[in-house]
Amino acid sequence: MKNSRRSDRELAKALNVSQPTVGRMIKRLEKEGYIKEYTVIPDFAKIGFQLLGLIFVKMEKSLSREKCIKAEAIARQKLEQSHFYIVMLERGLGMGYDGVIITFYKDYSNFTEHMEKLKEFPFFESAEIQSFLIDLNDEVHYLPLGFRHCGSLLRIPIEKTSE
Repeated sequence: MKNSRRSDRELAKALNVSQPTVGRMIKRLEKEGYIKEYTVIPDFAKIGFQLLGLIFVKMEKSLSREKCIKAEAIARQKLEQSHFYIVMLERGLGMGYDGVIITFYKDYSNFTEHMEKLKEFPFFESAEIQSFLIDLNDEVHYLPLGFRHCGSLLRIPIEKTSE
């Protein structure tokens, strides 16, 4: 997680195992779902985004399993048709809300437009949508978006095999 660009050779040296062992471990971690994807996290401000938004939503009180499935299908369809840059949309619990959306905005008018669109979503209580915005152009960032900081927290069992 600290550097996904490291080669199998570099990882083998760091872990004190053979390069084929590293290859097998990576394949196993991918197969078992520990590794979901490899990606790049760009500097979003440099590519034209001004804001990172955390949007908290409250779902309808009586959302049955069937309605949850329908809401997910509608959300996926709307995401495909929208020009908003949503990176996560999940259910959860906290602060009186049961959903969160993490998204990037080009500017404040893009944010305002998105908030109006969210109020049209049939399964959200439109009066119960709150936001927290982060200015990506701010000069001070304490710990910006990234995953290399999580690398030391991760403890995946590594099997050493002799070859």
